[in-house]
Amino acid sequence: MELTAWQKICHRILGRAFKKKARNDKTLSEDLVKGNIPIMPEVYLAQVFVTTVAVSIICGMLIAAVYMPEIGLIDWYESRADESTALACFEWEYWNADLVDETLESRGCPYFKYMEFPFFAKILIPVILGFLVPFGTYRFLKGAAGRAAHQRGVALEKYLPYAASYTAAMAAANATPHKIFRSLALNEDIYGEIAYDSAMIYRDVSLLGYDLLTAMKMAVDRAASPWMTEFFQGMVGTLTAGGSLKLYFLNRAEHYMRENRTRLHEFLESLAMLAESYIVVAVAMPLFLIVMLVIMFWVSGAGAQLEESTLYLVVLLVLPMIHAMFAFIVWSSSEEQKM
Repeated sequence: MELTAWQKICHRILGRAFKKKARNDKTLSEDLVKGNIPIMPEVYLAQVFVTTVAVSIICGMLIAAVYMPEIGLIDWYESRADESTALACFEWEYWNADLVDETLESRGCPYFKYMEFPFFAKILIPVILGFLVPFGTYRFLKGAAGRAAHQRGVALEKYLPYAASYTAAMAAANATPHKIFRSLALNEDIYGEIAYDSAMIYRDVSLLGYDLLTAMKMAVDRAASPWMTEFFQGMVGTLTAGGSLKLYFLNRAEHYMRENRTRLHEFLESLAMLAESYIVVAVAMPLFLIVMLVIMFWVSGAGAQLEESTLYLVVLLVLPMIHAMFAFIVWSSSEEQKM
């Protein structure tokens, strides 16, 4: 894979400095392979650090633009007149025309004030831009390989039961492992990430000249899922022992289908629990809440009454947020099972 322009720049700056450290990081190397990120570890680390430094420089420039004396955002903001005192100054000028001094910016108004930049903002801006954003950028970029490997592992486990059934059917038709992997590699739209692992095995055997056992052992190192690792290791053991691949594929297909049914059953149970929680939290509770608020204000005495703004807050803000939260939870859970 050809590097992007930014990756080339990062590699030229820090690639040599990180080469030894990056290649000794076995976890990073494994995550890059399992996450299907086709770049060298030193390129990846160089990109992480250079990007973090670039983000830190940009954050430093923003902090300087905020705190720069005389021309910074804070000084500009605090040099503006406070509009809340305009009416008081206008009344003062009307009743004290003889005290008005045109040479002064406030025209002599004792109520005149400048805008005051919030104190908490003066503290939060350097904390966020000076620490949280650069550190968050570094952690996010550094963990990208691990997240990619995890996502590939999840995708492999979703498609493996069906791919195992397909391999069992192919083996029953006396197809060789070489043809089985070629067929899987050609059906990426059906078997997803498993097609990539199968294509790598087919490439190693057909193009690079490795024997099938060596290609399978290399596939074990590339597998991003424990299920996939077990599947390939079982094939290696069966081929080494001279066993029947047909029986092995049939047993694995039955096992993975059983595991898949268990996972789907747990997913349906979680959806049922979410449905019950939705009825209680998003449907019944708001009705009881509104009724209780009205009754409490009626019986509290001292002329207390339910303010219209409170009712609008509950109906227009709280209730939509509850519904949106449940919708997001159901959507995110469904996306994990989507194929």
